[in-house]
Amino acid sequence: MPPVLRPVRRLDPILVDRIAAGEVVERPASAVKELVENAIDAGATSIEVTIEAGGRRLIRVVDDGAGMSADDLALAVERHATSKLPGGDLSRIESLGFRGEALPSIGAVARLSLTSRTAEAESGSTLVVDAGIKGEVRPAPSPRGTRIEVTDLFSATPARLKFLKSDRAEALAIADGLRRLAVAQPRIRFALRSESGSPLVFSAETGDDAALRRLTAVLGPDFGASSAPLHMAREGFALSGHIGLPSYHRGAGNQIHFTVNGRPVRDRLLLGAVRGAYADTMSSDRHPVLGLAITCDPALVDVNVHPAKTEVRFREPGLVRALIVSAIHETLRQVGARNASTGASQTLDALRPGHPSPTMRPAMQAHSGRGAWSGRVPLPPGLPSFGAPAGLAPTSSFGARGGLFEAPQAAFDRSETGFEEAGQALFSGDLAPPGADLRQPEIEPPDSEHPLGAARAQLHETYIVAQTHDGIVLVDQHAAHERLVYERLKRERAAGGIARQGLLIPDVVEMAPQDAERLIAAAPDLDRLGLTLEAFGTGAVLVREVPVALADSSTRHLLEDILDALDESGLEEGSADGTEGGPLGRRLDAILSRMSCHGSIRAGRRLRPEEMNALLREMEATPFAGTCNHGRPTFVELKLHDIERLFGRR
Repeated sequence: MPPVLRPVRRLDPILVDRIAAGEVVERPASAVKELVENAIDAGATSIEVTIEAGGRRLIRVVDDGAGMSADDLALAVERHATSKLPGGDLSRIESLGFRGEALPSIGAVARLSLTSRTAEAESGSTLVVDAGIKGEVRPAPSPRGTRIEVTDLFSATPARLKFLKSDRAEALAIADGLRRLAVAQPRIRFALRSESGSPLVFSAETGDDAALRRLTAVLGPDFGASSAPLHMAREGFALSGHIGLPSYHRGAGNQIHFTVNGRPVRDRLLLGAVRGAYADTMSSDRHPVLGLAITCDPALVDVNVHPAKTEVRFREPGLVRALIVSAIHETLRQVGARNASTGASQTLDALRPGHPSPTMRPAMQAHSGRGAWSGRVPLPPGLPSFGAPAGLAPTSSFGARGGLFEAPQAAFDRSETGFEEAGQALFSGDLAPPGADLRQPEIEPPDSEHPLGAARAQLHETYIVAQTHDGIVLVDQHAAHERLVYERLKRERAAGGIARQGLLIPDVVEMAPQDAERLIAAAPDLDRLGLTLEAFGTGAVLVREVPVALADSSTRHLLEDILDALDESGLEEGSADGTEGGPLGRRLDAILSRMSCHGSIRAGRRLRPEEMNALLREMEATPFAGTCNHGRPTFVELKLHDIERLFGRR
């Protein structure tokens, strides 16, 4: 059948509006976002939103902004009419709404009623647009500002109603959008009311800490105590806000808030930069919590790239990404050994009677991965070296190396730990003499004034208990030392090369041929990390040098973990960008993270008081010490008043 030739014709204006509405108004949350942004641009200080049936039946937005005159009201519902481009320059968008399509698009698919009055006018004006048919502007009583009602959304396009979710899901989407606008505009009052549930209200914030108070209201009361302020500027871009500590995280990324010149955005470049900045401190299946604002010249960013205005395009995307990564890194570095405030409450909940205790893997398995522990691992710089406990012969090795722990092979001897058995008569059944001093002697009194306090005991050869001046700290020795070794290796790499040690007898490791080929292909990168290897026939590699920090690790398990790191990094070998944060830099850091696990104190290693205190001091001086490389907390702090509440003293 021959094709039917039809003439080109101009579409009906109402049909054009309905087609355009599909780009701007995807769901009720889209309509609410457009209307609230218009209110913000009008200078409103209070915005109230009311919805019914998830926004399908009713959306009402009332603001106290500048309002519109009768003439402006008539033009506001026309296509491509706006007051937000006074100079007509699309390269300098300084408002939130700019497309001039929101009101006519909404009016094309619903019944739209607008009532508005300016401060100079004696009375207001009202206008109704029903399914694209525009009514007349009439006088109406109205306070200063604008009142917009949208009823029967998508009644003119009933097919769109089939794609909406439940009323509850649509209401939640509206609330999420309003929260993002509230974060971007902390000095404006926002309120959301519906026929079910309590209203969502964010009071207007004032003062220098207005942004933090609004973030705390949106993200939860724990955010303030579990975050750190961030400020950095570079080449025309300024970044400010608050970022959550690595130990304060969520299972989804919906608590990451970005604004660009006051506009809330969900941009892949920004989200990717955040993921990269937290990569060393947070598990890959967890997401940080933060609120950051980017301010720049409007000419440096294009906000006209997405119909819903949720994405932007920067003129210098690499500069913006580097600014975010370096700012977060520097802020977390300055924070030092500090963890989220929620750790104490979670610990107290776990200690209370009746709290469910899930089956946990042994700490050694949870941190060791595939690597085998040789029983002797080096200390990071600054930690003292101690030999084997009295009566134990040191493990034989090729040459004596300083800075190594020796794994004990005998039963626990309290005399080796340096702790006195003060008060033992209370538990032996013998009565103490009258006036006897049963107090445990202080080990190092000055250390209790340090942030992580003074070591008092070691539990199950895995956890260090330290006393601070106002509480206690419980440290996971392997997780903490893993971070210290990792940061040490990174410092050595940045300073020009990781200290390496040649093996007296090179180690030949056999493996699958394809794995051997991948390691040989990555050999130049591994050599930068102090690991020198070469091909040794088919399906084998020869290891000649290893990093000093990993001198006593199992070579086979070390190579297996490096293969896993190459898989997880998802980066191609031979990348030319070796800078920090570049593809090769991130790849090398991923390998170092795996390697550092092999050079760490394992769970089950008994430590002396001097060793424990040295570990605590090194943690205080090491950035990102609050979490291990995998994102697990390295310590939990309990304040004295928390412990007193646990025992009913408060």
